[in-house]
Amino acid sequence: MNATRIMVVEDEPSVSEVVSLYLGKAGYDVISIRNGQAALDELEKELPHLVVLDLMLPEVDGREILAWLRQRSAVPVIVLTALRDESDRIDGLEMGADDYITKPFSPQELVSRVRAVLRRGGGATAPGQEGDNSQSLVYENLQINPVMRLVIAQSREIDLTAKEFDLLLLLARNPKKVFTRSQLLEQVWGLSEYIDPGTVTVHMRRLREKIEVDPSDPRHIETVWGVGYRFEP
Repeated sequence: MNATRIMVVEDEPSVSEVVSLYLGKAGYDVISIRNGQAALDELEKELPHLVVLDLMLPEVDGREILAWLRQRSAVPVIVLTALRDESDRIDGLEMGADDYITKPFSPQELVSRVRAVLRRGGGATAPGQEGDNSQSLVYENLQINPVMRLVIAQSREIDLTAKEFDLLLLLARNPKKVFTRSQLLEQVWGLSEYIDPGTVTVHMRRLREKIEVDPSDPRHIETVWGVGYRFEP
């Protein structure tokens, strides 16, 4: 694939057409799919660079597609849905979504979020760093390879989403530095004004569950109450 390929899985024709139109104008190669089973069939053939995914789909639910993707890949996923409850948003993030947009939405905002997610994925390194960004980081039982985007904890390879990796890399490259949620949103998501700070909390919880021996008593990712987070080497 040469152009950046985005799969839009949305069963509402008007929404699908608008999203595909704006993403196409932004220079992306867009494939539009209207039902969940067709999306799974296409994903089994070839993975795109990013998926815009509605949760309420015919045949196969969007949550099943998200779970399928997270079992097999770290392809970024932006959930697009009419569900507005905070619990729905958190469920989507907990399952591995990289971002969450509720309907109705601005097509320009969606394009901006797609750019931000892609900028932070696909081998991009954490922003604001100088020097050799390719050097692996080794802290006790934790190893991070920025080039391969590989994390090893407790002697086993850890499967992280793009955002989880970028958060961990940013913190690990700045040990003991305290980051506020707003700073993390700005540096990792790139669009802090659009995103609920609770997104950081959800991603940090997932990170701890994946890399810490005891997530309830984390060794590396510490909460600085009332401020944010820091990495303890």
